[in-house]
Formats: sequence, structure tokens, C-alpha cells
Amino acid sequence: MKTSTSNRKIEVDATKDERHDFNETWQPVVVTVHGDERHDFKEIKQNNKPLIEATQLVILGFFWGGVVSIGNFGILSSRIMVAGNGEEGGRGNPSLYSPSISVFSCIKGKGDNTRRMATNAMYLYVTNRPLLSRPDAIKSLQVRSFTVRCSTGSASMGVAVPAPWKLADARLVLEDGSIWRAKSFGATGTQVGEVVFNTSLTGYQEILTDPSYAGQFVLMTNPHIGNTGVNIDDEESIQCFLAGLIIRSLSISTSNYRCTESLSDYLSKRNIMGIYDVDTRAITRRLREDGSLIGVLSTEESKTDEQLLEMSRTWDIVGVDLISSVSCKKPYEWVEKTGLEWDFNSNRRHEETFHVVAYDFGIKHNILRRLASFGCKITVVPSTWPAAETLKMKPDGVLFSNGPGDPSAVPYAVETVKDIIGKVPIFGICMGHQLLGQALGGKTYKMKFGHHGGNHPVRNLRNGSVEISAQNHNYAVDPESLPSGVEVTHVNLNDGSCAGLAFPQQKLMSLQYHPEASPGPHDSDLVFDHFVELMRREKQSS
Repeated sequence: MKTSTSNRKIEVDATKDERHDFNETWQPVVVTVHGDERHDFKEIKQNNKPLIEATQLVILGFFWGGVVSIGNFGILSSRIMVAGNGEEGGRGNPSLYSPSISVFSCIKGKGDNTRRMATNAMYLYVTNRPLLSRPDAIKSLQVRSFTVRCSTGSASMGVAVPAPWKLADARLVLEDGSIWRAKSFGATGTQVGEVVFNTSLTGYQEILTDPSYAGQFVLMTNPHIGNTGVNIDDEESIQCFLAGLIIRSLSISTSNYRCTESLSDYLSKRNIMGIYDVDTRAITRRLREDGSLIGVLSTEESKTDEQLLEMSRTWDIVGVDLISSVSCKKPYEWVEKTGLEWDFNSNRRHEETFHVVAYDFGIKHNILRRLASFGCKITVVPSTWPAAETLKMKPDGVLFSNGPGDPSAVPYAVETVKDIIGKVPIFGICMGHQLLGQALGGKTYKMKFGHHGGNHPVRNLRNGSVEISAQNHNYAVDPESLPSGVEVTHVNLNDGSCAGLAFPQQKLMSLQYHPEASPGPHDSDLVFDHFVELMRREKQSS
């Protein structure tokens, strides 16, 4: 249709192709495009001559559910601007959430040298305001006759055109009533878990496969996740045990020489939910102030916010035995050592071989690799393995491993530890440390938001050194409840909590954190050598 307007707004119909011919002296043309529409400016003419003929499409502006694009890559050296304030020569970005965007096409006419040079230049503005905010800027422009042909693509055939990017399709509902909308990746559905934050800068695959995260949603405070993809070598167990992954930005590409798969595909195959484009910083601050919260992740539109909130308020992780679901079902031998390219203490080796029985409460592969690298022959047994059967194996030492959840929820494990204490050298890590604390008569308590990350400072009280450690636990041992003879060997410098124990008379040692790291620094790696020395001295004395 032919249109002669005076400051008139043209509404574009997304169900058909339209052609608008304008004959103006100076007024701008305003075309408003709405959400979930796509408008391709196929052709623009000035004085009935092609100013731009579209051969390819360039995405010019993004808005709520739609795309505005204009054809041509630089024919006639056309200049394109994106202005957030609607003023001539403005700068900025169009609103990503505005329900409509106004598009201005202004062609400068002839005049002095400057204007003659600008005759072939088209200025296309994208703004969230319907008109230019400076009337004097409008009057300074002279617009000649030109043609704009708009094509709505497949919308003209009655077919809905999807947005070119993923829209929010998931919700995280916390028990405090807050609702966080996000985009999903990995598996879909509805899942409930305890939300904790992890401050590690890298190592998300090791975190995904750490059994200690069973029943939890892990929120990564590092905003950019997925850029190195995944590979089989970095797995800490045979499957993913965490309930879900919460991140700020999901990398759209991977770049690592060991990468075999994208993070999204990896989670999909393992039925693990993930969300991104959510304010992880705000959620982290909430967790620090209020403590760990139960949350529900859902991609199901059929479930209301109220239903998800009720799920979060009726589920609890305290007192639940999570160890039995992550432990192995029968004993097996472990022989794999740390690869030479990752071994930081390969010069500290013992000619003797020590047999270690490792209780699997959710053990990480790299704990076993480090023990093997320090000269240990390892037999891994289930969490319910009787102490009597362990002692029949005549081990040189026993390892009580890391694991998920509340140590008070597994009294059978505490009894096993009690039956072994004093009979052979013992090393406890994380959950094993807490079980030792209870078995010695001490108490454990749930922390406000726990320790999760690879940057926790710990002081070794025996020599005064400070180690940067990798930690992952929501419970701690109360040192005031421990009997005499038990020595607190390490303290977390962030909050003063107990990070290590020793009881020389009972030949035991333990750490609340992870000396194998994976991911994390290797400051505490030599503790494996200390355990080997403990077994060697016991072997020599007997």
C-alpha cells in the first residue's frame, strides 16, 4: 500500500507480507514490532531506486521474543546504528524485555557536502521508545521518497515462528517462597534437593560425579560453566549423584583437547537437571544469610508455583541415610594409580606395599588413585561391611571415606568404626572424619551453609602452616565434645571449625576436607604419605 504519513506509526501485521511506500519531507517512519514475530526488511528504495537489496540477513536488534533483521552486508557502505535513547547518534542496546520495539528509518537528503555524502547512508535505529525523543533532531533530517518491504517469513503461511534463542522454561522454587525463573539444560522434569553453593573456579565435572553431593543442587558461583566440556578421565565415580546443577552462564561452545562431549549432552544422558540464566549471585547471598535451603527444580508447566513450594517445605535431607544409595554393593580391588602428568609427589614412594581396606561411603576415585600411588594395595568394601570381616583380611590400615549427608543418619557406620578403632591404623576423610568423631564419643552438628569449594584456608596446628584446601561438607565435629586424648590438628580459618583430628594412642588420623582435591589445590597431598608412615610404624612395632 502507499502511505503518506506525518509522524504516523505503522503497525506491522505478523500474519502477512506488507509493503509500505513512504513519501515524506522529513518525518521518520515508525514501525512497531511485537513479541514472537520476525520481520525481515527485504528491500529499501530511495526515489524508486534500490538503496539496499537484501541478499543475506543480518540480525540487527533483539527484543521480547522477536527478531528484526535487515538485508545486505555493507552494500553502498550503509551504516547501521543501535540506539537505546532514540536520539540521533545515540548509543546503547535495545531492551531485551520490552514487549515492543520501534524501528526508525531516516534518510538524509541533499545539502552541503556533509549531507551529500550522507545521501547513500541509511540510519536504522532500534529503541524501546515509540518516537525520537528530540524533536529538533527530527526536523534536522530530510527524508526523500523510499520504499520499505517487510516480510514476516513463515508467519505469512500461518506457521508460528519460534524465537531464535531459548526462552525461560524452568523454575527454581525455594522453601523461603522465592521463585527463580531460568532456562533448562540437561534432563527435564521435577526434582527436589538441598541447594548449596560451590566456590570452585573449575572442576565442574568432578563436582558432578562426587557422591558427596547426593541429594543436593549445586550452585556454581563461578559464572561461566561448560567451556571445557567433559571427558571420562575427570569423573570421580561411575555416575552423577547430585540432584541438579545451577549456573549463571552456559558456554555455547567447548574448547579443550580432552573434551569428548558437551556439558548439556552429558547431563541429558545421565538424567541430571540443570538451569542457567539465573541470578546465582543473588541466590548465593540468600544462602549465606539464611543458610542452605531446600529447593525444587521443575520444567513442568502443569505444576503450579504453590505445588512446588509445598514440595520444598515437606522434604528434608536431615536424618536421611544417603550413604547406602552411593556405596558399592560388593567388595572389589582397586589398582589404578594417578597418571604421571597429574602426580605431584611421584618422588615420595615406598618400596613396601600396604594393604588398605577402604570403606565406600561415597568414595572418590582420586582418593583411591592417591593411595595406590603411595604404594597401597586397596580393597574397597561396602558401607555395611562388618568390622569382623574387615579384620579377617588383616589389613595394614583402614580408610573411612567421604560421603553424603548426615553422619547421625548412619548409626551402623558409627558402630563399624567403633569396632575397628585401636586395632589397626585408621585414616578418615570428610564423612569418615565425622564418623570417627562420633565413634570417639563426640558430637556433630549441621553447619549454616557448609563448606563447598577449592579455596578454603586451613591451619595445621602442629607446624603452623596454612593449606588451601578443597572441601565439601555440611556437617562438622564439635571439638568441645571430644574426650581427652583426642587432638585437634587442623582448623578452618574462615570460621574456626574443626578440620582435622588425631588420636595417637588409637593410631588414627582424620581430615574434614579432601587431601586429594580433584578439583582443587594439592597443598594437603602429603597427608597420604603420613598415613603410609603410620602403617609402616605399626607394622614395624608388631
